[in-house]
Amino acid sequence: MIDERFDAIVVGAGMSGNAAAYTMASRGMKVLQLERGEYPGSKNVQGAIMYADMLEKIIPDFRDDAPLERHIVEQRFWMMDDTSHAGMHYRSDDFNGERPNRYTIIRAQFDKWFSRKVREAGATVLCETTVTELVRDGSGRVIGVRTDRRGGQIHADVVVLAEGVNGLVGTRAGVREMPRPESVALAVKEMHFLPAETIEARFNLKGDEGCVIEAAGTISRGMTGLAFLYTNRESVSLGLGCLVSDFAERGASPYDLLEAFKAHPSIAPLIAGSEVKEYAAHLIPEGGYKAIPQLFGDGWVMVGDAAQLNNAVHREGSNLAMTSGRLAGEAIFQVKSRREPPTAASLALYKRMLDDSFVMKDLKKYKDMPALLHTSGANFFMTYPQLVSKAAQSFLKVDGTPKIDKERETMRSFVKARSRLGLVGDAVKLALAWR
Repeated sequence: MIDERFDAIVVGAGMSGNAAAYTMASRGMKVLQLERGEYPGSKNVQGAIMYADMLEKIIPDFRDDAPLERHIVEQRFWMMDDTSHAGMHYRSDDFNGERPNRYTIIRAQFDKWFSRKVREAGATVLCETTVTELVRDGSGRVIGVRTDRRGGQIHADVVVLAEGVNGLVGTRAGVREMPRPESVALAVKEMHFLPAETIEARFNLKGDEGCVIEAAGTISRGMTGLAFLYTNRESVSLGLGCLVSDFAERGASPYDLLEAFKAHPSIAPLIAGSEVKEYAAHLIPEGGYKAIPQLFGDGWVMVGDAAQLNNAVHREGSNLAMTSGRLAGEAIFQVKSRREPPTAASLALYKRMLDDSFVMKDLKKYKDMPALLHTSGANFFMTYPQLVSKAAQSFLKVDGTPKIDKERETMRSFVKARSRLGLVGDAVKLALAWR
């Protein structure tokens, strides 16, 4: 057993774990962070979006040396059928300010940088160390962890579970259930390498500007899912994710869906000539507010993906992870500063702080959306994209047919596909879930 005792042990070195460890270490707490990978980010090769405001609250001067790829100046939302897409673009030169709001990053590089900041703040970071279980005292309070290292029991006042969506330590300890297949998405991603000037020409960018495309439609074959494309400096992160329950029910292959997305006429020209160097698959929590487990207890708190903190509607995860990690660290520091024992009653401060933040307010707003998409996915991801594409093609094609006839035919096609009652019902359900 490691004789040294810590104020806090953080299990995991992802966004939430690093945020928690840095927050506590920078306030003078004695922190140990444990990561099962060879180094932080070693199991995370994909590109992602990083939200500046949340990181600024942790490391205000992060822009000085963080490995940032491109700041995002344009967002595209596409509804796709098999051969076309209809969409909305938003682009603003205001996003070229001195302090951009969103950046694309390569997680393997970014997590390494974040971990270095954690160590510089004074925390001890041990990699290639797997936490096997929580250690409790006679009253049931968590007092540390047991690892796969020799003599691997380590004691601490509080344990922060930042172990990701699988959360095996928390599951074994009975503080959370294994996420259900309908509340977790499996995402597959590839990194397509291209010269910077090619990326800038194809996406109408210059310098460090970046573009994000998010798409839904028949590309997920009626399953609840989303595809995406992020521009990095000299690569494009491209991927697609669907609910695990849908993959199991349909017997669909994630790889086949990704290949079809890459071959789509709207996507293929954007990645033509690229060299694929990395492929990864990972799980994303999609259950929303109703899937959030207990977030604190005697001697422990839970943050990030392990706590199901992901806003699937707005595709936001890293900002919720960093914010939950920071708030957990601040709450633990306050409890320690007041010399209170780290019981469930005192650590409930973390939940109150989280409830007051945008994290819980946003998730609560969309609490009914996951269920709606799970039960009506075929309509929203298959039927409507096809109908919209057909309507747009009819509207834009000049063939001598009177416009009034085209409008009537479009309306008939919608009614035939969903019925008038079905159309009204879908609109009402969507409005209620979005409110």
